[in-house]
Amino acid sequence: MKLVDTHAHLTDKRFHDDLNAVVQRAAEAGVGTIITLATELDECEAVLKLAERFPAVFAAVGVHPHHAATSPDDVTDALAEFAKHPKVVAIGEAGMDYHYLPSRMQQRPDLDAPTKARQRSVFAQQLELAARLDKPIVIHLRECTDDLLELMTPYRGRLRGVFHCFSEDADVARRVVELGFHISFSGMLTFKKNAALREVAAQLPQERVMVETDCPYMSPEPHRSKRCEPAFVVHTATALAVARGAAVETVAQQTTENATRLFGLPC
Repeated sequence: MKLVDTHAHLTDKRFHDDLNAVVQRAAEAGVGTIITLATELDECEAVLKLAERFPAVFAAVGVHPHHAATSPDDVTDALAEFAKHPKVVAIGEAGMDYHYLPSRMQQRPDLDAPTKARQRSVFAQQLELAARLDKPIVIHLRECTDDLLELMTPYRGRLRGVFHCFSEDADVARRVVELGFHISFSGMLTFKKNAALREVAAQLPQERVMVETDCPYMSPEPHRSKRCEPAFVVHTATALAVARGAAVETVAQQTTENATRLFGLPC
């Protein structure tokens, strides 16, 4: 059984002491490819070095919405330069996130509008860059569905990519698929309380589904209390197979084919 972990953060400090062992365990679990993502410009060089160090690791370069406020006004040129690397397979992690708006975290509702505008600007730059470079984009979506999808609508047919760590309802899933995008599930799919998410996963077209860890976050059952790592994507694939009433080998093959096709990975 072969799997692709389509979303990992191997530059996280929690992997500094045992990264070789982490990659080895992934290989032993059948995870033949790992895509590790940058979340800010200062991290891009690090993900490229990891991709050079490990044959199984590929990279994506982008600016996460949590870092939009501290990024340069224009991130396009820097990301375009990083994207020239032969092992960069996507732009991202990009997107929008309203969960930590100033009104909630600092009781500063007056700062919400500029925060949203900044996220929108940085995300729009990455959408345009991905379209221009003909690379897929990896999208982070949290509590901003209508605003984010509105921004993406003009790119229908011009852009491809994946909504990662998907946790939305069936209506959002339908809208994402209509845009021509993939949906990737993390360890959240295994959580006992997430029966509704498993129902969403069960209904998606098989050619649009992928799996990931989002490690070191989102450890699946039965590893909820542990640091997540790429080998654990097996549990998410198993949960997806159960939800879809399919053999895990079938789901592994389909999700691997989807990832290979989307990201242009070597077969």
